[in-house]
Amino acid sequence: MQSPHPTAPHDAADTITALSSSSRALEDLSMLPAAPGLYAWWAAPEVFSQLPGPTHPTNAGIRLLYIGLATNLRRRIISNHLRRSGSSTLRRTLAGLLLDTEHYRTRRTDRVVLVDEDEIRLTAWMHTHLRLTWCQHPSPAAVEATVIEQWSPPLNVAHASGPARAVIEAARAAYSASV
Repeated sequence: MQSPHPTAPHDAADTITALSSSSRALEDLSMLPAAPGLYAWWAAPEVFSQLPGPTHPTNAGIRLLYIGLATNLRRRIISNHLRRSGSSTLRRTLAGLLLDTEHYRTRRTDRVVLVDEDEIRLTAWMHTHLRLTWCQHPSPAAVEATVIEQWSPPLNVAHASGPARAVIEAARAAYSASV
């Protein structure tokens, strides 16, 4: 959701506050701006229960899975995360975590991607199970690492530690080997 502040947040604390706003279903992305910012993916605790993430500050029914940044929020979310596994590490990670239950099929291009039918199935899964918050930010890279460090989302593997990191790395390896 856009920042509740009159101006975009500039520090990590304001960014976290903005990302803590009401989450949106993926069918409700009409207000997603074509502007730089950060976004957060949320899910119910039973989704990937082996990867506990922080609970949403105002909705105890969802917890944080992933934080990302975008130079264009609308394009990053709609064109990448909700369409093609080839351009979204998040999609590839989700597919890896769901290989055993959803039986996704892959093919090799310049990288491992889902077959077209399973790209559609993964997008439908995301619409059913995930929620999204976002905020505009003039330079999202300036606060991304601090936001991730403070919140520790389990799917941000570069910043993950302990058992969550091992689960994510195993899922990514399984996905890569699934061709």
